Amino acid sequence: MKPTNPVFTGIATTVFETMSRLAMAHGAVNLGQGFPDVDGPVDIRQAAADALLQGPNQYPPMLGIPDLRQAVAEANRRFYGLEVDPQTEVMVTSGATEALADCIFALVSPGDEVVLIEPLYDCYLPLVKQAGGIPVRVRVTPPNWSLDAEALKAAFSDKTKAVLINNPMNPTAKVFSDEELELVASLCRQYDAYAICDEVYEHLVFDGHRHRPLMALDGMRERTVRIGSAGKTFSLTGWKVGYVTGPAALMDPIAKAHQWVTFTTPPHLQKAVAYGLRKDDSYYDGLSQDLAAKRDRMAAGLAALGFSVLPCNATYFLTCGFEGLGLGRTDVEACESLVTAAGVAAVPVSAFYGSDAPEGYIRFCFCKQDAVIDEALARLSAFLTAARAESA
Repeated sequence: MKPTNPVFTGIATTVFETMSRLAMAHGAVNLGQGFPDVDGPVDIRQAAADALLQGPNQYPPMLGIPDLRQAVAEANRRFYGLEVDPQTEVMVTSGATEALADCIFALVSPGDEVVLIEPLYDCYLPLVKQAGGIPVRVRVTPPNWSLDAEALKAAFSDKTKAVLINNPMNPTAKVFSDEELELVASLCRQYDAYAICDEVYEHLVFDGHRHRPLMALDGMRERTVRIGSAGKTFSLTGWKVGYVTGPAALMDPIAKAHQWVTFTTPPHLQKAVAYGLRKDDSYYDGLSQDLAAKRDRMAAGLAALGFSVLPCNATYFLTCGFEGLGLGRTDVEACESLVTAAGVAAVPVSAFYGSDAPEGYIRFCFCKQDAVIDEALARLSAFLTAARAESA
């Protein structure tokens, strides 16, 4: 038999799926995969149900239904002061991962270099490689996750076609500073590079921090595409509704890629997301306040158990060091110990690196019901207490 595609052949199942399977097998509390354990707002779900029954349920326009594209444009203006043409500068996708694939396949040609900032979401590397791009990786380093300006400058060259930046960032829970964003923008302008911005956590920002799209910076409007997610904004991850905003000249090839990947997205879900994007500020404020409270609940419990809890300014995730807890030498060993012996699933942060990863950190997901968080902390406490007693 002739060989299959080397980018995907033999690639490991995602760590999120692996840990979820282990959580099911061991009856563990799943704090690994990043999804809420309650569904999103009832009124948005009701809007989807009504649209499903009322129809039509046939193919919607390839770029997305006009009402959702208009709502995305309105949200860009409302939250960031960006003026966007809903007819030519917005496209709806079947989730943010599809949007990433469309953008990478449309903008990256074989031999182009793409700057990636590690730790990175696990689809970035294979998508860039499948497009024929050459990944150039730069790191932010725990515990502060600050961006090394000199390393970033060294990563850019005349071969750089694009930078892919996740802000707010999974798994670090980092919100890039204005200075860091200005540096990225200046390098894009200097080397005539595109910016592909994964901004799915844009509304999940805490403690007075504010999301600032790279697209809003000087000289970036015509070279940036930004990706949003209804799944994250409305706690409806199973709906897989994403949207891309960008200049018409870039959206044209991105739409062609979308045409051959999924073509379109369920119309009743699009109608409901359009409704959701127009919810008033109290919804968005309440979302971030609720998640911040869950973060604080979990962070306090983990710190009391001896984990070193790193700063968390956004997203669903807490990154923790586990040194001195006897969970194993590496983050993979620690996560295996926790899921099999403690009954709590987490994710090793090394899974978010291409190679030579730090191995002293694990990621917990806190977008869960308070009772679930408390049960996980109780299990961890019982396990660690027993382990300490045994070693005494």
